[in-house]
Amino acid sequence: MKNALPKTPMIAVLIPCYNEEQTVASVVRDFRAALPDAVVYVYDNNSKDATIAKATEAGAIVRVEKSQGKGNVIRRMFADIEADIYLMVDGDDTYDAGAARGVIDMMLDQNLDMVNGERIHEHSQAYRFGHQFGNRLLTGLVGTFFRREFRDMLSGLKCFSRRFVKSFPALTRGFDIETELTIHALEMRMAVGETTVKYRERPEGSVSKLSTYRDGWRILTTIARFLKEERPLQFFASVGAALALAAVALSIPLIVTFVNTGLVPRIPTAILVVGLMVIGVLSVTAGLILDTVTRGRQEMKRLMYLSIPSLASSHSAFEPSPAASTRPASEQHVA
Repeated sequence: MKNALPKTPMIAVLIPCYNEEQTVASVVRDFRAALPDAVVYVYDNNSKDATIAKATEAGAIVRVEKSQGKGNVIRRMFADIEADIYLMVDGDDTYDAGAARGVIDMMLDQNLDMVNGERIHEHSQAYRFGHQFGNRLLTGLVGTFFRREFRDMLSGLKCFSRRFVKSFPALTRGFDIETELTIHALEMRMAVGETTVKYRERPEGSVSKLSTYRDGWRILTTIARFLKEERPLQFFASVGAALALAAVALSIPLIVTFVNTGLVPRIPTAILVVGLMVIGVLSVTAGLILDTVTRGRQEMKRLMYLSIPSLASSHSAFEPSPAASTRPASEQHVA
């Protein structure tokens, strides 16, 4: 068949990097050992240290993306690289490469389009409480608004099918890219799964590029933006309802005064009440119109996604690894 996948799926390991000279060589070596049939790519994002040299020495294919931001790097990787399975991992040497084969086996066995690595840490310094709380809050918000939930949306280890990668628009620029990846999978109603991976502390001398408050705020605004774009009726109806409630609350004293005296002495307040109610109705109307437009856009995205072959034809390419077959069921979650 013309569009059939090859017998053995091509696997690409994608490592976005910025100033990771302390860790990138170890990450490349570990994932090359765990997945000897994969091609390892490192995309450098304007590093000012020896990241490129270290990655090249370790055997990775190194390329450069000049536009700063993790989202820009992932957009470039997804556009450039041709493969059937894409395993993406951060270059900070905090994720266990030994989990890679089990993640890929899970994707192939269950014909999934995305597998997320839920971080399991043994030391509190590896995953600080503030980051845990923020992750749970943001992951919970996405689950509430988009109906299905991952346990660790912001994990830096994820695996994707080709049809996920080639149908992904990649609009965000920074660390909020993980949020966009998750929402894309949920909006397209893809088959997704989640499994646990060990997460360890950064090696000494390696510094995190994540800013807790700045990037947390950016992710929060990204969720709000995607809610507006992907759930316009829900978003604008909520705005309209809030305006209508404000109008009703302000109108109560006016109504009481009118009933008692037959007068409306506070004309500016009356005008404000009418204005709020009109804007509220317009907001709901805009939501209804945009909801129709959004459904058409989602149908086109879904058709684009379905036009790309699935992993089903490669199901028998790998025998399930012993680790995958003995992994407790409680460690796997399929949505």
